[in-house]
Amino acid sequence: MERTEETKAQVRASDGGPGASPAPKPRGRPRSFDRATALEKAILAFWEHGYEATSVSDLTRVMGIGAPSLYAAFGDKRALFEEVVREYGVRYGSFGDRALAEEPTARAAVERMLREAASEYTAPGRPHGCLVIHAATNCSSAEVEGSLRDRRNANIAAFESRIKADIAAGELPAGTDAAALARHAGAVIQGMSQQARDGASREELEALAEIAMAIWPRT
Repeated sequence: MERTEETKAQVRASDGGPGASPAPKPRGRPRSFDRATALEKAILAFWEHGYEATSVSDLTRVMGIGAPSLYAAFGDKRALFEEVVREYGVRYGSFGDRALAEEPTARAAVERMLREAASEYTAPGRPHGCLVIHAATNCSSAEVEGSLRDRRNANIAAFESRIKADIAAGELPAGTDAAALARHAGAVIQGMSQQARDGASREELEALAEIAMAIWPRT
């Protein structure tokens, strides 16, 4: 039986002979680096030096990739920083959210948060303090500065919400100034972060946290 022209063309294509359609080329070059590892190195760079002082050349050097790879995988410097902040919150900064979610009272949550901050902010092998508190120091980008400020203010708002709930439940005196107490908690944890960067030890920060909790009102 004779093959039709269509069938002959199919055979030529499958054999790679004359008239065969070229095989599709792979799209783009395969990524030659581990994205999670590169992101971790970016976290440490921004954490140590802040947004403004960390240049793209600094990032490519510590991440071990070229600028084209950085832009292809992460976008520009600001887009990378936004991802860094989100990932920092997951890997290193989630202890505060866990304390608020898991402890039965605002007092217990803040006490646990300050105690864990003393440990987290002085952990060996990584920058001290908190990235969200320090990364916008001397920052010329209003958007970056505003984004980090919003995150810090959201934390204080979360403290205030828990404090108000405890006042309503009778866990704190009715006359407690929820806003002031929340700002006190925020000021203490921000101060602990700065002191950790200045060389304070875990034990020194734990002592500070204990004194800070002594001012909390009791029923």
